[in-house]
Amino acid sequence: MKNWKRMLLSLTISAGLLASAVPAMAAPQQTSVKVNDETVEYTVGTPINNKGTTLVPLRSTLDAMDVKLTTATDDTITAVVNGKTITLKSKLTRINGITYAPIRIVGDAAGYEVRWDAATRTVLLVSKGGETETVQTGGRGFMWEVESNGNTVYLVGSMHIADESFYPLRKEFEEAFVEADYLGVEIDLSKAADEAQQKIVTDLGTYQDGTTLKDHISNETYTQLGDILKKNGLEANALDTFKPWVVESTLASLKSMKAGYEASAGVDLYFIQKAIERKLPVIELESYESQLGMFNDFSKELQEKTLKATLDNFDVLDDSVNQMAEMWKTGNDEQLLKLTNSFSDDEEYNKAMLTDRNVGMANKIDGYLKNGKGEEYFIVVGAAHYLGDKGIVKLLEDKGYTVERK
Repeated sequence: MKNWKRMLLSLTISAGLLASAVPAMAAPQQTSVKVNDETVEYTVGTPINNKGTTLVPLRSTLDAMDVKLTTATDDTITAVVNGKTITLKSKLTRINGITYAPIRIVGDAAGYEVRWDAATRTVLLVSKGGETETVQTGGRGFMWEVESNGNTVYLVGSMHIADESFYPLRKEFEEAFVEADYLGVEIDLSKAADEAQQKIVTDLGTYQDGTTLKDHISNETYTQLGDILKKNGLEANALDTFKPWVVESTLASLKSMKAGYEASAGVDLYFIQKAIERKLPVIELESYESQLGMFNDFSKELQEKTLKATLDNFDVLDDSVNQMAEMWKTGNDEQLLKLTNSFSDDEEYNKAMLTDRNVGMANKIDGYLKNGKGEEYFIVVGAAHYLGDKGIVKLLEDKGYTVERK
């Protein structure tokens, strides 16, 4: 945790543990697929990211796994694996005449372990029981349980950006989710690529008055930004259209993606995808507009301060995200509390990112617990919202609930 103290205002931290609607104006890097160490050569189509889900050309990927495709309809795949016919339920997507399917669902159904190599951005499909060296998978994470009035709420602390090493999740997560009547999240990230959501980013995150970034930050910060952009193969003025909070989040996302962490593998999006498959209702505790509006409403001074923090620590951003990932996978409450308490160093940032939002989310959870319908809610929000004197756990305890760490 040695870098966190000087990194606390970075939106990398926000994207990881606090806010899920952090935009980035950078294109994701290409992903490749290996089956038992053999790279899959796609003659038609390539792996793509669609609203946070990694999709692969279905027939080519099955062929590489020595699986014979029989039929593929809108939501059903029938194939033959080792002489046995299997039926897989999954929404399929057709792009330019090519049928795509989610890589994790297809790999699991065909009997492969699905892993992620962050260094090479490669999805690894490994035959179960094979000789390929086992890598670390999954982790403890953060989950609490609250029961009242016949209702149960599970509180899950998400890391919004992650990689495949977070999975499979421990059984307690999956067992609680299976029984859920609702999935609750900060915002439904499966809608993030919708045209309406992208328009919000453009309207809020770009200058509409003829000015540019250079007119709103100091010469020192602007020069420092230009130097970093040039070192990364971009023009010094490449982000001039955008406001400081978007520029900062774009830089942070570039570094986190190079380290292998993306929203497409985040814990909340993982459960959103499973909810879509189950047709489970997804409820939003916040909104895309409210989160982006919060960043946009930061004072001019705070926006430059967060940008400067990222510029000053650009070389160690990926290391900080690695530390957060390790904290999540070990479920280290002490480190999470230490991180959360450190946000109070900046009053404006702390109030907007934590205090006000925690109150709003705790009040909604209180409503779920009081409705008397005998329902189960599986709530997934950023892990940094739960602990501390103003965290959701304490706010619920102050309302008289008993919150148990699971």
